[in-house]
Amino acid sequence: MTQVAWRTSGTPVPYEEAVASMEARVAAIREGRGDEAVWLLEHPALYTAGTSAKRQDLTDPALFPVHPSGRGGQYTYHGPGQRIAYVMLDLRPRGRDLHAHVAGLETWLIDTLADFGLRAGTRHGRVGVWVDSGPDGGEAKIAAIGVRVRHWITYHGVSLNVSPDLTHYRGIVPCGIRDAGVTSLASLGIGATMAEVDAALKRNFAGAFDSTRDLPAPELDGPRRAAG
Repeated sequence: MTQVAWRTSGTPVPYEEAVASMEARVAAIREGRGDEAVWLLEHPALYTAGTSAKRQDLTDPALFPVHPSGRGGQYTYHGPGQRIAYVMLDLRPRGRDLHAHVAGLETWLIDTLADFGLRAGTRHGRVGVWVDSGPDGGEAKIAAIGVRVRHWITYHGVSLNVSPDLTHYRGIVPCGIRDAGVTSLASLGIGATMAEVDAALKRNFAGAFDSTRDLPAPELDGPRRAAG
């Protein structure tokens, strides 16, 4: 395996600029000119429309800019206080298995959240990573996954709600799921800083993508999906 390079951006990165940068890295990895990479960043407040987005799920198109995206999935929100991790890995030496890659992303998020005392997992029929956040045990999404693969090189990745303004989700039906909410570490009373989250993501990355690890991730009781 090649070395994985880590990059962290200290100011919000425009969405189209990020996509162009990822595509350049994907080309470099394919051609042997660049290392695999994980890019940690935030975006300005915006919505992205995945390849399965339904127009009726964009409930307030004037609220924030909407960017078409080549990743899988439906509408999602990105903005300040949300840690985006774009993951550019070469699946050619990793078995050319997209399902295993998505399971690795899920495991990575679940392990990272466990470092903050939070039990999270996937749910049958629901995409992303979830917690039981309400007094009635209701489900709420805390992280989304959206993946694209070109020539067996992955890009896009995950978004983890650290302390975003959750009212910004009101302009969409997140990932097309109407009967569950979204949450964040902050709204669950966990005062983690972005630097602490980044440290946990770095600490848990190698273990989540270790080919000898017993996957699927805890509570993975449904089909893996490339987005949500």
